Order: sequence, then C-alpha cells, then structure tokens
Amino acid sequence: MEKEMEKREMAAASTLTSLLKKAAAAFPSRRAVLVPGKVDLTHAALDALVDAAAARLASDAGVEPGHVVALSFPNTVELVIMFLAVIRARGVAAPLNPAYTQEEFEFYLSDSESRLLVTNAEGNPAAQAAAAKLGLVHASASLLLHQQQEQAALPKIHLAGLLREQEEEEEEEEEEEEEEERRHNSGDDVGLFLHTSGTTSRPKGVPLTQRNLAASVHNIRSVYRLAETDATVIVLPLFHVHGLLCGLLSSLASGAAVTLPAAGRFSASTFWADMRASHATWYTAVPTIHQIILDRRHHTCQQDPEELPALRFIRSCSASLAPVILDKLEAAFGAPVLEAYAMTEATHLMTSNPLPQDGPRKPGSVGRPVGQELAVLDEATGAILPPGQHGEVCVRGPNVTAGYKNNPGANEEAFRFGWFHTGDIGVVDEQGYLRLVGRIKELINRGGEKISPIEVDAVLLDHPKVKQAVSFGVPDNKYGEEINCAVIPRDGEALGEEEVLSHCRKNLAAFKVPKKVFITDDLPKTATGKIQRRIVAQHFVAHT
Repeated sequence: MEKEMEKREMAAASTLTSLLKKAAAAFPSRRAVLVPGKVDLTHAALDALVDAAAARLASDAGVEPGHVVALSFPNTVELVIMFLAVIRARGVAAPLNPAYTQEEFEFYLSDSESRLLVTNAEGNPAAQAAAAKLGLVHASASLLLHQQQEQAALPKIHLAGLLREQEEEEEEEEEEEEEEERRHNSGDDVGLFLHTSGTTSRPKGVPLTQRNLAASVHNIRSVYRLAETDATVIVLPLFHVHGLLCGLLSSLASGAAVTLPAAGRFSASTFWADMRASHATWYTAVPTIHQIILDRRHHTCQQDPEELPALRFIRSCSASLAPVILDKLEAAFGAPVLEAYAMTEATHLMTSNPLPQDGPRKPGSVGRPVGQELAVLDEATGAILPPGQHGEVCVRGPNVTAGYKNNPGANEEAFRFGWFHTGDIGVVDEQGYLRLVGRIKELINRGGEKISPIEVDAVLLDHPKVKQAVSFGVPDNKYGEEINCAVIPRDGEALGEEEVLSHCRKNLAAFKVPKKVFITDDLPKTATGKIQRRIVAQHFVAHT
C-alpha cells in the first residue's frame, strides 16, 4: 500500500492538476482571478469551482477520460473555470477562437473529435450551428455571484444544457466522492488539444499531455521566478498557447494573480488602469501589442509617470521583436524586456532571455533554452552544428508533444533524427543564446542570395517615422524571388516610398533593399495579433 501511495504521489507531481492543487492549498486566501468591477476569486474559491464543474462534466455531461470538450469563450472567468474543469475531469480541453466562422468551427470540432461544446451564457451562433450539424451537445457556463449579504458563501458555476439536469446537492456530493478515484489525473493524460496556425498547410492537431503542461509551467515559473507575490493582466486570447500557458496557468500554479479585462479581450484604453488596480508586476504580449501599448503611453501615462506599476519585467514572444522596439519599451516603462521563443508543439516556451540577476539580455536574441535540449542541425544530415553556423532549430524534452494527431506524414518530417524540427533557421552563439534568422519557408531566395526578413524588419522599424513594418518575398521573373515590404507610418507623419528605400540603402546590403514599399494604415493579422508574412504578401500582391 505504501509503495502504491508513493507511486501515485510521484505520478501526481507530473500533472498540471497537481501543481494547481498545491498552489491552492499553499495560498488559499490569495487572489487568483480578478475581473475589475465584476469578480474577485481566491485560489481556494477557484479550486472549489473547478472541482464542482469537473464533477458535473463527468456526471451530467458524460465526459470520460480522453473525451474532447470544445470551449469557445472570450477571455472570461467562466473560460478559466471550464478549461481547468475539463482537465480535472480527465477530459481534453480544446479552446477555440470565438470569432471563427461556422465552416471553421465545423473543421476544428470535427478534427479534434469533440464530444461537447461549451460557450458562455450569451452563446455563439456559428459554433452552435456547427455543433448542431455535427450532432454535438451544447452547454453554456455562467458564474453565479452571491448578493452582498451572502459574500461568505462561495460563488457557483452554473452549467445549462447538459444531458442531465442538476439534482439534489447531497446526491451530487456522493457522486463526486465516487468519481474522485476515476478522475485521478495521470501525466500521460492528454489535457489540451490545439491546432498549429497552418501558415503553409492544413492546420495540424497538437495533443499535449498533463506531463507536457506541467513541464512547461515549471520552465516558465523557473526562468521568470514567478511567485505568489506576482500579478499580471492577460492581454492575449486564452485559446492560444502563449496567453494560456505563460499568462494564466504559470501564474495560477505559482499562487499568483491574473486579471482578465472586463471586456473579455485586450483593450489599450483600460490596460494601464487594470495593471495599476491589480498591482501587476509583469505582462507578456506579442510585438504588435507592445507597439500599441507604447503608442498609448502618450495618452495615458505620460503626464503621471509615477502611476506606472513597478514591473519586474516585460516579456515578448510569438513573433520577432525588433531591438529598437525593445529599447523603447525599456526606456518607457523602466523594466527589462525579455524576448522569448515558443511553439505550440513545445507547449509554448523553448528559450528565453533571463532576468537581469540570472544573466545578460541580448537584443535580437531569443535567449537560452529553458528546461529542454536545443540544437541547430544540418537540415540534410541531422548533424549538430557548432556555434556560429546557421541551421534548423530543433528541440527535445518533456514539454514537447509526442506527435501530431492522425498525421504520420507530418510526424515523420517533424521528428527526424530524434528531435522536433521547428522549421526555423537560427544560430547559437558561444554562450548558448539563440538568434532566429527566419522560417525555412519564409527565407527570401533572391537569385541565390538568402535574405532574412527579420533583419529587414529591424532596419525598417529603426526609422523614426515607422510605426509597424513587415517584409516578405514575392515572385520575380529575373531573380526567382524579390523582397517587398509594407509600412505603417507613425500617427501624423508623412512618409513616402523613397524615404523608406533611402533609409534601407544606408543600412542594408544592396540585394536586401526592398524592391517595392507599400505605405498603408493597416496590416492583416491573425486572431492572436501575429503578422504572418504569407498573408501580408497575398494581401498586397493581390491588390497591385
């Protein structure tokens, strides 16, 4: 019996559920989730809500181990509760972008083999229509808050539309006890199912186990030294691995606090108010949002700089951050900016620049590997290349998925030589810091000369009149491929194509200077705020 208990304790240590349970037990009265003016939950209250919701999913919705539950919500407290409840019930959570069309929902619900769709109380017509077409049950979740005089009692999560209506509380408690053994989480349980962005092909399904999730959360907590005294505002959608793993789950597993904007999504107009109200110590975002926050600074904080929260650090990930933007962020907010590198297949984090006390930060670098092996390989032979040589960035470790779902061809390509192949070209220096050159399929081959679009972006963004910029390859009869770029001028600035080209000629080799510059007031972005070169190229080339 003792050996069995020891074995179970060791297995539990490798699960996300155990990490969250441990935090709730250690910091029961500390804030877990805040929605300004609406909800303020402690870790103990959140844990109780998740347990209750998990029991209902198992008993009333028939969710069994391995069943996929699709979740389509804005960034609300109900999403947090239901996501954790699905995993705690040994189901597989599949968060989906609520802005998808019905056709997109049909693909993702079908490809993930979802058994149940859960939305907020307002519902989602496109998602519900797709679920109905596929024969899936739809349920809605809402948090019931008590009146002022009943604040001592815990709030409840209400689930409507399940297979069986809720019965007497005494019966529910008995069922929950009976289900506890069956719902014991294992590190091998798939807990999260996401899709790749599908920039060059059909989106691929990525199953991530409790062990993957726990390993990634551990890596994030360790490199950023997250503790119960930390707090952050979630600015990224929680259907994406960046906001979900780094912003939400790593905070909760640390006993720290997260704030969800009242609107359910990032709002530049309320960002600093939320940061101040929650006593935030850090935030993580994509470069596009960092630039928006920088631009808003002049309207919100310039007059009262002392009102800026005392940030330990600012984190940037999911796209390349130009060194000039990094410098501006540090100057504006007085905090170190730590650029990181991540992928869905690695359960988010792969490398990061360290905190100042742990090592140097290198602008233009995405830092050192965190909690896993990383190597730059020769694409043809799989040989590990020495520092200073360009090759494909590859990783392996407990955070990396075992493989794509039902896609043997993609798995064979992605896991050659015993490593996961990221598809990125990079170079590691003598100190182990990685610098990305670009995606293998995004490198621009101009008559045999390879051009890194990241390098060109950095030069464009260094122009004082440029607000945003992205370079991309286009077909060319003479060179096979040529480089173009799209530029958004800063507000109130007059900027022409020749001025941009003149700046490029001064700072780039001649073959890297864009052949054409598109001056625009907007760039197409993904739902997570990322700019994909393929989509930008299609947009501008199609309009010329």
